[in-house]
Amino acid sequence: MDAAGVGGPVLAVFTGGHQPHPLLAALTATAVWLGVRACHRRYARHELGESRAVPPVLRDWLTLLGLLAVARTVLGESSAPALTLLALAPAPLLTALCRKATHRHLTALRREAQAVHRVLVIGEPSAADDVVEHLAARTDHAYVVIGVIPMGPGQLTAGVPALARLGSQPPAVPDEDWVPVLAAAEQLGAELVLVAPGPRLSGERLRRLSWALHDAGLPLAVSPGLTDVALRRIQTATVAGLSLLHVAPPTRRGPHAFGKSALDRAAAALGLLLLAPVYAVVALAIRLDSPGPVLHRQTRIGLNGAPFTMWKFRSMVVDAERRRAELAGANEVDGPLFKMRRDPRVTRTGRWLRRSSLDELPQLVNVLRGEMSLVGPRPPLPDEVARYDSVEARRLRVKPGLTGLWQVSGRSDLSWDESVALDLRYADNWSLGGDFDVLARTFRAVVDGRGAY
Repeated sequence: MDAAGVGGPVLAVFTGGHQPHPLLAALTATAVWLGVRACHRRYARHELGESRAVPPVLRDWLTLLGLLAVARTVLGESSAPALTLLALAPAPLLTALCRKATHRHLTALRREAQAVHRVLVIGEPSAADDVVEHLAARTDHAYVVIGVIPMGPGQLTAGVPALARLGSQPPAVPDEDWVPVLAAAEQLGAELVLVAPGPRLSGERLRRLSWALHDAGLPLAVSPGLTDVALRRIQTATVAGLSLLHVAPPTRRGPHAFGKSALDRAAAALGLLLLAPVYAVVALAIRLDSPGPVLHRQTRIGLNGAPFTMWKFRSMVVDAERRRAELAGANEVDGPLFKMRRDPRVTRTGRWLRRSSLDELPQLVNVLRGEMSLVGPRPPLPDEVARYDSVEARRLRVKPGLTGLWQVSGRSDLSWDESVALDLRYADNWSLGGDFDVLARTFRAVVDGRGAY
């Protein structure tokens, strides 16, 4: 697909535009594109289908343009730059679509326990259970735990078979410590041994384990116990023989934060201008459907706990807030949120607005004013924030968003814990590239309408 996505358009455009050497140009562009992708290890086995992110494709494409521009200058090639750019434009789009299709196919296979790596876990019972439960909670990765070797006393609760047990202390003959590990790996056909270190697994003991596994041709992975930390925030180092993980703090200020704010406001201003006709149609529909104002304003909590007035198109009857107490017993979600699939306060037009997410469009004003971002956690109500614990309060370390991981992952169908986990993951790991990916996925979520009520 990568070769066809470059070679085909270049050949067609150069031939139709009567440019010199169309076949040679197509072959050259194809070779450079495939070379760029290969140098960035996009065809490595562990990369294929593992990500649908757009930013890597765009970076590869910009590299392609740069290399071809240099080659054009060195060789004195005389094709029209505008036609060349037009010919190369389909490449990132087709590659991104192919990556997305491959990722979806791979995810579907993994839901059926196919295209996975068989993993043997080693660690103290509590640590091993934690690793197993984390891996079992999601199906968008390649690891399936087929067995556990607990270390020291204690019972396993994750339900995975334990084929052997290692003692709390290394044996008198250190090499014998890993005989049961290798036997279990061979019996289960394990492709990876994943270790969860603890007090009973010293550095020297882990080192000898790595020797035994690598001599047997088995790869080893070590879980440091960190969760929901983006890979870009982690760096490895060796100091005095110790292997260290350096974890960078979340991005709160600096060029990336400034760029996010600038892009938010520019996009909000452009959106308000382009969507003005949509605003007029929606406002007319609301006024014709039920009495009351077109816009609904509500106090929400923003960055660092600061309150602000959030705007939405009114989707409920005028006295909706007063009637909420009457419906408290019909709440269908856990935590401090209130949601009903068949909320009697929602108007006919309101159901359509919520289904299409058009009721959220006035929040572009909040984005323009700097109170919200295009992408971020869901903006909470004051009474929700009053019930937050110290963990949940970390959602307030970034601006709330018009959309976010919560919207592209199920919206109101999510449990409270799932919603909090997504918001915390975003607050700690956001990036501009990730924001663009969420915005792209939002379009599909809005069309699908799942969880919108």
